[in-house]
Amino acid sequence: MTRAIHRTFDSLHVPNYRRYFAGQVVSVSGNWIQNVAAMWLMVQLTGDGLAVGLTAALQFLPLMLFGAWGGLLADRVDKRRLLIGTQIGLMIPAIVLAVTTFAGAVTPLIIYVMVFLRGTAMAIDNPARQALPIELVGPERVVNAVALNSVVIQSSRIIGPGIAGLLIAVVGIAWCFVVDALSFVAMIVALLRLDPTQMGEAPRSARHKGALREGVRYVRGAPALLIPLAMMGVIGLLSFNFQIVLPLMAHETWKGTATTFTLLTMTMAVGSVVGALVAGNRREITPRLLVGSATLFGVFQLLAAFAPTLPLQLLPLVLLGMASVTFSAGVNSTLQLQVDPAMRGRVMALYSLVFLGSTPIGAPLVGWIAGWAGPRTGMAIGGLAALAAAGGAAWAYRRVASRAAGSEAAAPPRAAGVVRHA
Repeated sequence: MTRAIHRTFDSLHVPNYRRYFAGQVVSVSGNWIQNVAAMWLMVQLTGDGLAVGLTAALQFLPLMLFGAWGGLLADRVDKRRLLIGTQIGLMIPAIVLAVTTFAGAVTPLIIYVMVFLRGTAMAIDNPARQALPIELVGPERVVNAVALNSVVIQSSRIIGPGIAGLLIAVVGIAWCFVVDALSFVAMIVALLRLDPTQMGEAPRSARHKGALREGVRYVRGAPALLIPLAMMGVIGLLSFNFQIVLPLMAHETWKGTATTFTLLTMTMAVGSVVGALVAGNRREITPRLLVGSATLFGVFQLLAAFAPTLPLQLLPLVLLGMASVTFSAGVNSTLQLQVDPAMRGRVMALYSLVFLGSTPIGAPLVGWIAGWAGPRTGMAIGGLAALAAAGGAAWAYRRVASRAAGSEAAAPPRAAGVVRHA
């Protein structure tokens, strides 16, 4: 038991990662406070599923437009300094939303513009944030570090909505944006306290023509990267739209309030934290794990979609949280371990693009479907997409294995006792 606990929190024995982890807990919780506040504010202003979907889409649209450039920046400049700059940029939309909400002047247009500006900062922030952990802990701990990062993200989905619900009920929704703006200060302090001498060296990519296309070609030629990214593309497009279907489920299906939405979000987050802690014990990620977690993702999402009552929906949401974080952390870890260090920023930008950047397409689509056919249908589409991704990946992995076996069989036998050197 003691050894298992030690493995689960292994990366926290590294002082730099411990500082980074603490900053993330505060900052990402602030992000969720703002996400809950913005989505619920849009529901109150419009009551329109498509408008809620567009709010989510505009936050992630910049990842489609600028995410590749963010990855290229992460490969070329110091990631710590880059992240300090993005934290400052992320403060500005939160401050504007706080001021306009306090003044009673907030409109859907203002929310749209601010979430787009926030997304622009995220497009630069996300690739660097995804690529930094391996520099803090090294390749031998990167699976654990990615899992603990998932713990931060999923724990913040408990802490953030809980704080948001309390703030909305007690002092008003505007204070959610104030707290979000202040939360970035913790991350800036954590980044400033990192010891550069204790960080692993990251090769810098030289400036040359076609650097962005080079990253795409690199992934296309590496099935170990391409298959997980393709899975995440499908699932990110249609399955990871909980920020759309859960508020609509709370408002329309269960005829609830912000407290109902908070309950659904926190329930799923509990399962996500458990899943992330279990993932922290792993030292490797296999294709079987990726396919299996995607399959469970789809099954539990379908069960949650058609639960007949609110209490009966909570259990599949817990299990869905476990499966979703196992899958997303598994894809992230696979990419970190398989990628050439000089390409890490660009590859992690592609990860962000298919995970978050697909939302501008998927969120309005799922929001429109949920508004037209009901939130249950919107969630069910996500479950079917996850099952399709699992089936496609299983076929692709078998094909790669078959080709590898065929290549080995076709290779001429080596003479006994002869060692060939490259």
